[in-house]
Amino acid sequence: MKAIIVGGGIGGLTTALMLRTRGIACELFEQADTIRELGVGINTLPHAIRELAQLGLLQKLDAAAIRTDVLYYLNRHGQEVWRDVRGIDAGHDVPQFSIHRGRLQSVIHQAVEERLGKEAIHTGHRLGAFTQDEGGVSAHFFDRTGSHIKTVRGDILIGADGIHSRVRETLFPNEGPPCWNGLMLWRGARDWPMFLTGRSMIVAGGLNAKVVVYPIAEGSSPSNRLTNWAVLVKVGDGNSSPPRREDWSRPGRREELMPHVARFSVPHIDVASLITATPEFYEYPTCDRDPLPYWSSGRVTLLGDAAHPMYPVGSNGASQAILDARCLADLLVRSEHPRQALVEYEKKRLPMTAEIVRSNRRGGPEGVIDAVEQLAPDGFTDIEKVLSYSQREAIVRGYATKAGFAAVPGLAAVRG
Repeated sequence: MKAIIVGGGIGGLTTALMLRTRGIACELFEQADTIRELGVGINTLPHAIRELAQLGLLQKLDAAAIRTDVLYYLNRHGQEVWRDVRGIDAGHDVPQFSIHRGRLQSVIHQAVEERLGKEAIHTGHRLGAFTQDEGGVSAHFFDRTGSHIKTVRGDILIGADGIHSRVRETLFPNEGPPCWNGLMLWRGARDWPMFLTGRSMIVAGGLNAKVVVYPIAEGSSPSNRLTNWAVLVKVGDGNSSPPRREDWSRPGRREELMPHVARFSVPHIDVASLITATPEFYEYPTCDRDPLPYWSSGRVTLLGDAAHPMYPVGSNGASQAILDARCLADLLVRSEHPRQALVEYEKKRLPMTAEIVRSNRRGGPEGVIDAVEQLAPDGFTDIEKVLSYSQREAIVRGYATKAGFAAVPGLAAVRG
């Protein structure tokens, strides 16, 4: 069997490794001229790290990342709404990692080159079209000028080409652009004195306005960390079209961002100074797509953001792509026919990820902050009188169960 993978992001690269481990040949095609370390910080949850650990990547990830220990949910006044232990501290056998997205991608990319050979990765190849028949699928690739450069034949084609997926567009030509909820995300990272334990994460504020801060790598000194920050603010009503595609990762404007930052009071770290000291940062519209009725059509399927792009809530985007890759690779080995494997993969993964997409639109686990802020917009003196421990726990634990990363019972939460 041979698989054609379209897309050289975390999902596509992980799929290549999963297939190689199971003895399935594959080639990967990326439209960019190089696979570069792009993005800022992300969190990768234990259920996904467990899969990467089984691929032999845990040691390299540990060297590049921070093991997250505690996640604090605060209201915009800096009052604690919920506190969650994470990763090893929550009883998992592997960590939760806070890591630069580019470094995570680089670790997986290097492993693909080592195990499959550099010749298995083709950059500068944009998918133009694909056709399939009873014997396989043919994919036609073009360069930046629109000239045809390669046609590849395989048993299946996996579209792991992101929220602007060409494969998805071919399967659903009338879907239209991604859905924009009016939220704009500003993100950056800066070497900064560590706060709390040096491995802690803070989310302050609800879905309409929040700030997130966490370390993603060692810093310039033992007391410093490369610290990721993100500010998410609702700037539109959600009824307008998303920004132009070329505006999806552009330098942010400090004069637009800082008035929003002034809305938050965050203990333990001076967020305003951290952002002011960050020389360059970027803004992104937070977009997703409605869940699809199906992912697989014959010998073609979708994976990762191409299948289920979701709002950046609950640390789940990259993690779910990794879980997709494991599930698909396992089924391709077990099934009598690749088309059967794609159908079974869709049955297993589509309903779960569709529910996560819908839950993220409601705030995901961070919805516990929204619930408290709605009841006590000016803050509180006793959180139990606003929303009980069991009610708050139900919001956070319900999401963790849906997403498949519930912690070991009895170790999940710490009363603060």
